[in-house]
Amino acid sequence: MVGGGIAGLAAAHRLRELGPELEIVLLERADRLGGKICTQPFVGAPVETGAETFLMREAGAESAALRLAGRLGLTDALVHPAPVPSALAIDADLRPIPGATLMGIPADPATVAGIAPVTGADADAGRPLLAPDEDVSVGALVRARLGDAVVERLVDPLLGGVYAGRADDLSLRATIPGLHRAAQEAGTLRDAVARAMRAAPRPGGTPVFASVAGGLSRYVTAVAGAARARVELGQTVRAVEPTASGWRVRTGAAGREAEIDADAVVLAVPATPAARLLRAVDAAAAAAVGELPYASVALVTLALPAGTVLPSLSGFLVPAGQGYAVKAVTFLTSKWPHLGADAVIVRASLGRYGDNDVLQLTDESLVDLVRAELPRLVGTPLPPPQAARVTRWGGALPQYGVGHVARVAAARSALPPTLGLAGAAFDGVGIAACVRSGEAAAEQVWRALHD
Repeated sequence: MVGGGIAGLAAAHRLRELGPELEIVLLERADRLGGKICTQPFVGAPVETGAETFLMREAGAESAALRLAGRLGLTDALVHPAPVPSALAIDADLRPIPGATLMGIPADPATVAGIAPVTGADADAGRPLLAPDEDVSVGALVRARLGDAVVERLVDPLLGGVYAGRADDLSLRATIPGLHRAAQEAGTLRDAVARAMRAAPRPGGTPVFASVAGGLSRYVTAVAGAARARVELGQTVRAVEPTASGWRVRTGAAGREAEIDADAVVLAVPATPAARLLRAVDAAAAAAVGELPYASVALVTLALPAGTVLPSLSGFLVPAGQGYAVKAVTFLTSKWPHLGADAVIVRASLGRYGDNDVLQLTDESLVDLVRAELPRLVGTPLPPPQAARVTRWGGALPQYGVGHVARVAAARSALPPTLGLAGAAFDGVGIAACVRSGEAAAEQVWRALHD
């Protein structure tokens, strides 16, 4: 197992379920497990420095992350966001995000009229919007059908909140797969959205997101413990090479190299290191994987004095065209009442793909920038923070361009089945997607070894 983020851990855990007596070795370059999941104390509360939640449901069923939590005995430890609305920062106002949309795309234009009037001609030409397996950017499809305002005021900030990217650059098939499937049947975008929403219903009262009491690092610890892998931290993998009987994994710096022989390997690392390791196996697969660009982000967490009054929201998103560096804000103590902090904790996110100037600022300057923009965004002066923390995630969020899914499928088909690919570089961002991807890679290599 190469990579100790949640995808690699999920793969190791699934292999342990399939083979209780397997010898599983997990190699991780960092000095800890969990990747972008990392809970750290902040003003006495366990506050996430990276991923904050996981989806409860995907494609109308329980998500892989939720099912795994159940198998780990964490069901009773799950916590959910308070039923507080979120908003969009538009024209010096915080406007509630409209309901009955799919990533901001409405089935009924009336639901978004107050924020983004629909101006496109979403006419039915008597054929599906997309041909089988055709892919387009989200922005191109929505602009053509519903107009620019829907993209810029709704879809862009919602997608940007997940990917730190722009709708015009992101693949529909990779980022909104349910809508992509529906668009191969429906003649209008509105009908496609309605079909996609019907195909993935959420039972009434079911929370959308979950976390774990005490922080998501507890989830990481539980997965790692149940996987019972031999974990080696601080290990840089230099090469993965095929042998007559399987694979040889070379680790360590020059002059201090070590080798591990394995029957199968799962690569659960970002695209660039994955491509480097794949070159010795299949050059075309390596090239396809290596095409994936990434966005970097910075998170600024502030502890405001207890009693600070904020809007009655869980947070808000900021469209790029509104002129702010901040792209999203979460009111953590409103969203997660279980934190029990003696302060009002706010987290701001900065950094969009292709616009990295703000990320060149020092930590102190980033805090000052958030302190300057936040009062304007919420419409009221705010007191100085009692504490501040800056967390930087370089190359954190993959940018799935048009054709990403096909490229990944082609790369996988070119590789031996005992070499699996897992993680956000391939199958989607977020904890649920990474768990699903890791488990699928584990099942692939298990079948290859036992068929």
